[in-house]
Amino acid sequence: MKKYWTAVQDFILIALGALIQAVSLRIFFVPANLVSGGVSGISQLINHFTGWPIGLMALIGNIPLFLLGWRFLGGLRFAVRTAFAIVTYSLFTDLALKLPFFLPGGAADRLINDLSGDIFLNSLYGAITAGVGYGLVYRARGTSGGSDILARILNKWRGVSMTQSYLMVDTAVILGAGFVFGWKEALYAMITLYVSGLVSETVLEGGETVRAAMIVTDKPEEISSRILEDLERGATYLEGRGAYTGSSRPVLYCVVNRTEVAAIKAIVREIDPDAFMVIGTAHEALGEGFRPLKSS
Repeated sequence: MKKYWTAVQDFILIALGALIQAVSLRIFFVPANLVSGGVSGISQLINHFTGWPIGLMALIGNIPLFLLGWRFLGGLRFAVRTAFAIVTYSLFTDLALKLPFFLPGGAADRLINDLSGDIFLNSLYGAITAGVGYGLVYRARGTSGGSDILARILNKWRGVSMTQSYLMVDTAVILGAGFVFGWKEALYAMITLYVSGLVSETVLEGGETVRAAMIVTDKPEEISSRILEDLERGATYLEGRGAYTGSSRPVLYCVVNRTEVAAIKAIVREIDPDAFMVIGTAHEALGEGFRPLKSS
């Protein structure tokens, strides 16, 4: 039952993420002529010239990409979750206009009127809300179709990084929109694309970034004892060997919060001023002393 409940939770997240993306598109992107990139962006352009429904165009445009992704990426989970995300997003995009708060005088209608002519606020709010929607879909181990599929294919079969893949696919659509809506709108769409990516990463990985410290020292016991006593953090002993001297050097590995970085520096400086320490950023820490692993 637990396995099925986890799957149900994932599909609820995907549906919620798709709804947020659709509402963001209708409230912020379409009224301000901001193209969101990918299949949705192409659907906006088609809608501008023909009046055909954006959601329906997005659904039709995603079908060949979905089949391509199934061919190259494979996996039943990919197919089911991606198909669910594409269908729900397409339905929500067209049905959103029929919701009460989109009707004249509704909350969404008033917000659209208030932001009319302010492309900066439309791009900012659109980026944040769309990023949250994307992040929820990714968190549920799904994809939003469109450029997501192409980016993953380029990453897997051509070695192109995910960031470069998204930029290649979405930038091409946004530049094309520049000829239709104007270059100011295209520039803001580029900014929106970048900000929404940052927001989606935050939602996916969590905003609680931590610091991982690796300490090469001759006094590992004293330092680890002080870390445990002062910070109530654990530390792990790693066996290292100096490349130049060939001698064995103990290495301490410790994860702390951002606010504890100054304290751990002070401890190491006090006990072993000759120690070598590297402090890096980790997106998330799960386990004792941090967020429980089972709840992630």
